[in-house]
Amino acid sequence: MTQRKFGSGIAALCLGGVLSMSGSAALAADVKAKERLDLQRYLGRWNEIASIPQFFQRECVRDTVAEYSLLESGELRVENTCTREDGGRKKAEGRARRFDSAVEAKLEVSFFKLFGDYRFWAGGDYWVIELDPNYQWAVVGHPSRRYGWVLARKQTLPVEVIAEIIGRIKAQGYDACAFLVTPQTGGMTIRRPFCEALP
Repeated sequence: MTQRKFGSGIAALCLGGVLSMSGSAALAADVKAKERLDLQRYLGRWNEIASIPQFFQRECVRDTVAEYSLLESGELRVENTCTREDGGRKKAEGRARRFDSAVEAKLEVSFFKLFGDYRFWAGGDYWVIELDPNYQWAVVGHPSRRYGWVLARKQTLPVEVIAEIIGRIKAQGYDACAFLVTPQTGGMTIRRPFCEALP
């Protein structure tokens, strides 16, 4: 598969500055995207519960949110926001689209806009690798495993659901401790490894 670079942005759905990795093709066979993804059900607001820290999110200290809406072109409008340490909000807008007709949950996303259009050659892979049947939580990953986000409709998740997600992350070959909790108002407030989020 072709290795793409992510554009600048924040949160899941964001992704930025991925370097090409030797041996990434071997890893790609291990990370599995969901075959089915109903984009209409996926639309709306998602709260970031945990993520693998990335440089483009370094200003975000809490309340990271992704909003998805469907455009007439069939692409998704992606708007990511978060709260900075000074209390202000940071925002990034991008576009996402499907690129693999055989696997609906494999998307590509770009936050790089040039001459009025978003350039997907400067974007990157956005794979929904785990998904609640009722679209209440999702795990977004990347074939390199250097990127990952745990998203939820609400700011918090029940303990049993967190345990299930941790198990699924591990089954995908990720280190669950590489994910850090994203503080959310009304949810978990301490930034710590996601593997330690269970009581």
